[in-house]
Amino acid sequence: MTCKFKWYLFLCLLPLVHCSKEKQEAEAAIQMQTLVREISAYTKTQKPGFLIIPQNGLELAFADLDPHSALDLSYVLAVDGFGVEELHYDGKLNPDPERITAAQQLGQFKPVLVAELINDPATYSAAVQINQQNGFLSFIRTADNHDYLKIPSQIEGENTRDIEQLDDAQNYLYIISTDAFATKDALLDAVSQTNYDVLLIDLFFEEEQLTASDLAGIRRKANGGKRLVIAYVNIGAAENYRYYWLSDWKRGNPEWLKKNYPGYPDEIYVVYWNQEWKDILFGDGNAYLDRIIAAGFDGAYLDNVEAYYFLYHK
Repeated sequence: MTCKFKWYLFLCLLPLVHCSKEKQEAEAAIQMQTLVREISAYTKTQKPGFLIIPQNGLELAFADLDPHSALDLSYVLAVDGFGVEELHYDGKLNPDPERITAAQQLGQFKPVLVAELINDPATYSAAVQINQQNGFLSFIRTADNHDYLKIPSQIEGENTRDIEQLDDAQNYLYIISTDAFATKDALLDAVSQTNYDVLLIDLFFEEEQLTASDLAGIRRKANGGKRLVIAYVNIGAAENYRYYWLSDWKRGNPEWLKKNYPGYPDEIYVVYWNQEWKDILFGDGNAYLDRIIAAGFDGAYLDNVEAYYFLYHK
């Protein structure tokens, strides 16, 4: 997972600025915008109403990647919400004014899901409140849940309503690590006993893919209300524990495995506009997003959309 993002990238698009790295970033950002739009168009054709929520990279929703400029309507219309990590809390209170401003603007058009990280559990209520004041949905995780592996004991806005669209949601659960659960059934049982309106979960439990039957057991909240089930998918980095990974792959082989991902030894940033990578993501029955649709998920949560920055920076 990546969090705080550099906002000066858009400067490379201004006249008279000549710097090859920034030009590469800008071109790569356009490629990411294109990829997200392509994923949206394809998945919504395969399953009308399929939800697409990119995480981080909020600046992609603005013209020239500048949060102070007009919205890029083709991008905003292609997605159904925006996810963002550590907007106010990155362990401690450390608000990012640029991203907050961007999130506030985008929140006028689409739901914004914020995953905060707090070191002190006593700050939980404050973290919830600051997001509620902006109309954001919040998922507050403590330091021992950094990698989204636990179900928090607290839930905000608990309700019995059927959640038919993302706008209906009052809360969400973000759980994509399986480390805290011995079996797939243990994970599914724990999730089924919650009243979260939206579930962000992985398509797989270890190497076992979730099925339509699995999703049927968690599609309703414990109180009986219907909820949305969204699948996590990494579109900016390849993960060496996924079904698509070949035994001889490593950074540079294939060539689109571009750069090691600091802090995540099992992941490599990819040249995500490469057609081979796109074919892994979508386009036939064995592709990642096609599997997500076939399993019955309501949408996909796209991680590492800001890979265009990290391809060119440490």
